[in-house]
Amino acid sequence: MAELNRRIVLASRPHGEPSPAHFRMEEVRAPTPQEGEVLLRNRILSLDPYMRGRMSAAKSYAKPVEIGETMVGATVSEVVASRHPDFAPGTLVVGFGGWQDFAISDGSGLRRLDPAVAPVGTALGILGMPGMTAYTGLLNIGRPKAGETVVVAAAAGPVGSLVGQIAKLKGARAVGIAGGAEKCTYLVDELGFDVAVDHRGPDLPGSLAAACPDGIDVYFENVGGAVFEAVLPLLNDFARMPVCGLVSGYSLTDLPPGPDRSPILMRAVLTKRLHIQGFIVWDFADQEAAFLAEVGEWLAQGRVKHREDIAEGLDRAPEAFVGLLKGRNFGKMLVRLS
Repeated sequence: MAELNRRIVLASRPHGEPSPAHFRMEEVRAPTPQEGEVLLRNRILSLDPYMRGRMSAAKSYAKPVEIGETMVGATVSEVVASRHPDFAPGTLVVGFGGWQDFAISDGSGLRRLDPAVAPVGTALGILGMPGMTAYTGLLNIGRPKAGETVVVAAAAGPVGSLVGQIAKLKGARAVGIAGGAEKCTYLVDELGFDVAVDHRGPDLPGSLAAACPDGIDVYFENVGGAVFEAVLPLLNDFARMPVCGLVSGYSLTDLPPGPDRSPILMRAVLTKRLHIQGFIVWDFADQEAAFLAEVGEWLAQGRVKHREDIAEGLDRAPEAFVGLLKGRNFGKMLVRLS
């Protein structure tokens, strides 16, 4: 008898913040691979902020998930049946299996994993899309120089934590912005950041100014909102700002109240000659091999560290995802499926 495939589909589009009610668990028969295909059993699922955008029908850089479709997501998976000459059963791969137990692939986009080289979960974090986002965004757009000050928002997350560590490896001063004393302590004591600032504290602008007495040369943007407002006055002439994410605004239904601040921003862009560039990680797809080689070596040598936050069971994915958007995770958010 064919195995059942549990999958989580988008049940409705959220207006504002998503909740577990916007998802639905279904059980269907596991698919059968055709010629040139493999059947994957997904072992670990990655949860990432970009998924909030895929829940919306608004035009973006990627196609939205349709109502009733399985939620997208990167996975570490095992080939359990194969009609593909390049993938034998038992092979571990990283790909995009989605929020489900089983997936079919024609092999495109799959990368083999060797557990002897690094724990397979790292392929979804520090040696996966988040790590490559940090590496390519910082080095191509931020271009940190020795002695400069690099500030990164959401610094305890999988992207921000590596941004700060790479900044230190390049001789820069790393300042992390994170939520809560525990995360701030981790950044300094475990990851080697020079300073960590708690954005939940009573005076974020004042605390950040004290942490950056010589201003900010590179700001790696993951959050937007009040964090960016605290950063903007501190940007030095010719500062660089890779814009990776704006998680504080992903669930907004209206523009925030208050005066129009765009003239302040544009004046700073002009007078300080700021370089602000949004990017998607696959803009730098041709750098994947270099990223895997260099960061993989740093990881093996203990020069960079990472942390994972693991939820157990596919049914926990919606709750864990909602928590991720609220900053409740501590490290790379993963769901262990089996």
